Amino acid sequence: MAQFLAALLAALTLALMPRVACAENGEGSAVVLTIDGAIGPASAEYVHDGLAEARRRQAKAIVLAMDTPGGLSSSMRAIIADMLASPIPVLVYVSPAGARAASAGTYILYASQFAAMAPSTHLGAATPVQLGGGLFGGGGQEKKNEKSATAPSTPEEAKVLNDAVAYIRSLAQLRGRNAEWAEKAVREAATLTAREALDKHVINAIANDVPDLLRQADGHKVKVGQRDVTLKTRGLPAVSIAPDWRSQILAVITNPNIAYLLLLAGIYGIMFEFFSPGAYFPGVLGGIALLVGLYAMNLLPINYAGIGLLLLGVGMMAAEAFAPSGVLALGGIAAFVLGSLFLFRGEAPGFALSWPVIAAAAVVSAGFLVIALAAVVRAHRRRVTIGDPALIGSEGQVLRWENGEGEVHVHGERWHARAAAPLSPGQQVRVVERRNLTLLIEPATSTTKS
Repeated sequence: MAQFLAALLAALTLALMPRVACAENGEGSAVVLTIDGAIGPASAEYVHDGLAEARRRQAKAIVLAMDTPGGLSSSMRAIIADMLASPIPVLVYVSPAGARAASAGTYILYASQFAAMAPSTHLGAATPVQLGGGLFGGGGQEKKNEKSATAPSTPEEAKVLNDAVAYIRSLAQLRGRNAEWAEKAVREAATLTAREALDKHVINAIANDVPDLLRQADGHKVKVGQRDVTLKTRGLPAVSIAPDWRSQILAVITNPNIAYLLLLAGIYGIMFEFFSPGAYFPGVLGGIALLVGLYAMNLLPINYAGIGLLLLGVGMMAAEAFAPSGVLALGGIAAFVLGSLFLFRGEAPGFALSWPVIAAAAVVSAGFLVIALAAVVRAHRRRVTIGDPALIGSEGQVLRWENGEGEVHVHGERWHARAAAPLSPGQQVRVVERRNLTLLIEPATSTTKS
């Protein structure tokens, strides 16, 4: 939670800086957008807003600088849809040296009007990982052998693989790129270096930097929508647009580790408020964290079996506080850890929980639910020591009595009292009820209450 709040404050502080810094730039520039890391909802929103800003500024070209290991299929397709609809040519540039456009990045590169790579970069490994909603992972796919890549084990996997092949081939045909290698990248997780990509007509150029890219792209004929356009990019000033505050916050909360912690913080905050009504702060903070966490989960590829195990683990650890046995606590921790491991589907880079986060969450959860919650339960079960609940059933002594009423000494105080039975000074009595400032009492020996 502290990490989330710090990132939120940083995002709000820096949000307006890119806009202010670039406000003085007029028309006729090349807008530079940068994707660095896994492609997710925040990346898609950033590119969407960046393309809109480029249109507002009437830019001559858009450069999408990219270094990505892959990401979510839904976000990748959203970015490509925006690129294809853009009235301004989009130039994809894999940079800096040592960068890659793996998996989803390969599809985005194929969708561009002009593609370039910096020296010592690579692309490919575009085999999809079937996750019932679609992930494209680059990290583990490069190690996938040809047999496993070309022979799906189920009809569903074959369907996803063939759909991915058709998609990248359609992009290759649209842009006049090597469709055969594109299919190989999907079916066999093939990869290429920058020089190999140029030789196989996958990219248009190898550029050392953005000015070099703009120089080499100048005069190149491309198709923008239904129009044939000749790029005029030589000497264009490059104007970088950073993500706005909303995209920065979205990038933070859609980090699986942050979304996971927000979800847990929300659950525990509401539970604490439920068991200790009136604290307010845990309930308010927990409600906000839960809603934000659920919003982030809605944007991520989650496994509902993982959610179920996670909630089962929380429930079993909470039950340990009411019925201590040790078995519920151990079972709850096991279910909690398994649910955390299964929570996010697949192995797309940047979209998996880290082991240290899971371990820390399990320890904190066990401590909170088994120890702290048990203390709260014990406190609720203690006899009340103040107010009417503490007064009813208490014993005292008659100080003065006459005609069915008098004074008694209870809890160190003198009370006016009434009783149906005859009483005498010094007799032990028990409080039955309180009516305003008068106690209704009975002889202590006339009841079997303990």
